[in-house]
Amino acid sequence: MQGSPNGSTGAPVTDIDGARFRSVLGRFATGVVAITAIDTESGRPTGLAANSFTSVSLDPPLVAFCVAHTSTTWPLLRGADRLCINILSEPQMEVCKQLAIKGGDKFANIDWTESPNGSPVIEGALAWIECEVESEYVAGDHVIVVARVHHLDKHHDGDPLLFYKGGYGRFDG
Repeated sequence: MQGSPNGSTGAPVTDIDGARFRSVLGRFATGVVAITAIDTESGRPTGLAANSFTSVSLDPPLVAFCVAHTSTTWPLLRGADRLCINILSEPQMEVCKQLAIKGGDKFANIDWTESPNGSPVIEGALAWIECEVESEYVAGDHVIVVARVHHLDKHHDGDPLLFYKGGYGRFDG
């Protein structure tokens, strides 16, 4: 059997450790979103950062994102009638990091307005998408959430916040 240009034999990989998995998949650049809602119990805004977001369908309009089973914020977001997905801009790295931490006031010093149904639209986000959870699928250590879009709009012009090789940055092209 001939080897490939990178020296592998083409044999299937059967034992994949987490570090190698992250290293290889980290070479796929993704945008970063903030998924936000008003916590129904406290009445306060809450949210989480995610880089696993995609459009799913035009008819009906559906989007999807993935959330770890260990997330303590997802149950708070899941309880809301509507969620708002904010597409973060390049200058919003600190917003992303703040929403990625566990506990605390995730919206301290984050300016926001309300979407049509009252979810937080983060100031400086490139666009926002208001949606409601339509279905959830367990997938390993995450849940894949499919949500139906009800409202959306561009918010600001600018460059997206990107996640690549375990870090945040921007596209220069």
